[in-house]
Amino acid sequence: MIVVVGLSHKTSTLELREALAFSADQLAAALSRLREEAGAREAMILSTCNRVEIYARSDEGGAEAVARFLATYHGRQLEDLQPAVYRLDGADAVRHAFRVAASLDSMVLGEPQILGQVKHAYHAAEGAGTLGSALNALRNRSLAAAKRARTETGIGHNAVSVSYVAVELARKIFGQLRDKNVLLVGTGKMSSLAARHLVENGARAAVVGVRTMERAQELAATLGGRAVPFTSLRDELAATDIVISGTGAPGVVITRPDVEAARARGGRRKRPLFLIDIAVPRDIEPSVAQVEGVFLYDLDDLKSVADANLRERRKEAAAAEAIVEREVREFLDWQRSLDVVPLLVDLRKRAEEIRRAEIDKARSRLGSLSAEQEAALNAATSAIVNKLLHAPTVQIKEMARNGHSPEQVSLIRKLLGL
Repeated sequence: MIVVVGLSHKTSTLELREALAFSADQLAAALSRLREEAGAREAMILSTCNRVEIYARSDEGGAEAVARFLATYHGRQLEDLQPAVYRLDGADAVRHAFRVAASLDSMVLGEPQILGQVKHAYHAAEGAGTLGSALNALRNRSLAAAKRARTETGIGHNAVSVSYVAVELARKIFGQLRDKNVLLVGTGKMSSLAARHLVENGARAAVVGVRTMERAQELAATLGGRAVPFTSLRDELAATDIVISGTGAPGVVITRPDVEAARARGGRRKRPLFLIDIAVPRDIEPSVAQVEGVFLYDLDDLKSVADANLRERRKEAAAAEAIVEREVREFLDWQRSLDVVPLLVDLRKRAEEIRRAEIDKARSRLGSLSAEQEAALNAATSAIVNKLLHAPTVQIKEMARNGHSPEQVSLIRKLLGL
């Protein structure tokens, strides 16, 4: 049985998730201990900033042993974690695994990072030797379902983070971002992330040092750009296409006269200027938006676009959920069919033993047979066996698809003398 034990942003605080997280260096040893201490035949650990989950193949009741391992590994009492730690098994565990891979259980619906994180977790388990046939099948089918959900629906379309929205809006204004100049005013985390996304899309960066040049130089180095002093602001505005400002200063940093002076430079008036103000309080004077050819977005503007995009993703989520649910049902049908494979193998083996014994009896009565007669006898008896086994084989497989109990399989074995 597949079980999932863990906690996520839905059930716990960030502080608790950090306390129960597994670092990449810990995974191999933790997986080995998990098999020994929790009796898991297979195991995988998914540890991200938003979730810590253990996927295992275990016997009935194995989820509790896995939960206890999660607590004791990190020096905690399981009783203290009870409100936050969930335990899923069987179909519920499988459905959860599929939804996580498809980012339907993510804090940001449709975010792409989780798919790579899930792949990495399975890869680590494979390297540690704890990935067997059950979890490997879960990996293959859940990742395939996640890819279907992303390619066949719009769940991953439309930016829903402020930094990605900035890139999306820049694309709408400029089309291609390759060789566009980005001016980052200040070194705030959110504005730096937006600049990094723009650079990844081909833009060139410059960083204005507002408080210190040292931090500006460090950030410029990571962006592959250059650092400039605040005194050069107007010169840089004249040469840039996109401005991202997030200084944390107590008042306006970029004024309307600054922008008008930059627009007055030769050749500047023909090119649009896109300004993104991520600061609170705002860095850019609001009246800048009235200057011809200037597009100004503040944090509220970006968030409103992000919220609208998230609503669109939620509409697409229903289609993604339907795809994932179909894939889950197919996986569960396949998984149930595996339970009766040994029964069908034993049934076929027993029938073949009877067929060969009866042929030997017939051969002793008939004497030596020609090659053609041997072939005819084998063909006839094999056909009889196949026809007799066809109906019970079909019914047993159908029983497996519809769900069955171990008692049913045991009864069938007794009826067939197996």
